[in-house]
Amino acid sequence: MFLEPYWMRHAEASAVVFSGWHRMSYRATDGRFQSVELERIIKQLHRAVGNAVADDKHIVFGTGSAQLISALVYALSPDSNSGSSAGVVATAPYYPAYKTSTVLFDSRENHWEGSTATWANASGNSTMNEDIIEFVTSPNNPDAQLRRPVVGGASAIVDHAYYWPHFTHIPAPDDEDVMIFTASKLSGHASSRFGWALIRDEKVAQRVNDNIQQNTMGASRDTQLRMLGVIKAIVANLHGKDDIFAFGQDVMTAKWRKLNAVVSRSRRISLQKIPPQYCTYLGKIREPSPAYAWLKCGREEDGDCSDMLLKVKIITRPGDWCGASSRYTRISLLKSQDDFDLLLQRVTELVDAEEDTTAGSNSI
Repeated sequence: MFLEPYWMRHAEASAVVFSGWHRMSYRATDGRFQSVELERIIKQLHRAVGNAVADDKHIVFGTGSAQLISALVYALSPDSNSGSSAGVVATAPYYPAYKTSTVLFDSRENHWEGSTATWANASGNSTMNEDIIEFVTSPNNPDAQLRRPVVGGASAIVDHAYYWPHFTHIPAPDDEDVMIFTASKLSGHASSRFGWALIRDEKVAQRVNDNIQQNTMGASRDTQLRMLGVIKAIVANLHGKDDIFAFGQDVMTAKWRKLNAVVSRSRRISLQKIPPQYCTYLGKIREPSPAYAWLKCGREEDGDCSDMLLKVKIITRPGDWCGASSRYTRISLLKSQDDFDLLLQRVTELVDAEEDTTAGSNSI
């Protein structure tokens, strides 16, 4: 929602209108389920931003990154006739959908193995005798840290949902074998349910594509048309006065700076540390602008940090959902400015009450 004001200012440039008879078929005019023009503009966007090597990759569209997550796990798992099952792992704290999606589909070919740390401790080293699929989110959801695969020999799925200049610095184009991106974080269009995977291996890409075609017969063509208009508008304004990444980074940096200033006064709660870093896209050192605040409760009585905040009317995602301690919780900074202002007000009230209590104790 934080990008809604940007698109209100660019309503005409990003608008898509089509007649009721247009795009009624499952397939595009070339017989494919995917728009070739949309593939082209996505690769152009990656080249211009410098966040991923895309030109030598196959692109597969999905209904959001959620569909791609399950399709990629399927594609990287052993064949059903092999009799083996791949373990799916992620380093905590991790995006909960990696676990819930794997468990939900309950496939013979794969199973949720848990944290990479748990698996490594069990195996005794970073090489394995079984198939492992490792999810890597970079920047990580929820703590915004840039990450690399840690399990040697694993098939890595690198989720780059937040690897855009409004959320993080871009040190270099990533060139992993499998990378996921989503429109919900690029442009804010979560309701369009559109994501894409960049895949080096043609056979893996074909298995992902087969899974999605069997599931939904590809991504919605109406959605593809809308995203073509949106991404064209983004590319047209890169490095200009209406650059979406400069706009988004300014908004998110201001939120982080304000929240950090309030929380830094507290001895009860704290935030993750994110240093300023050089961004190749912006050509300068940029301040942090994470999508989420990864907040820790330090008091012994605040063992359930999310529950403590809920009591002061702050809704968060508990740390144990992400495979971490319940002393941690995730606060979204992606909401509208009004929502953030209300959040900041309630965090300020919490910190002020803490300071009042401390002052009262010192005066006794």
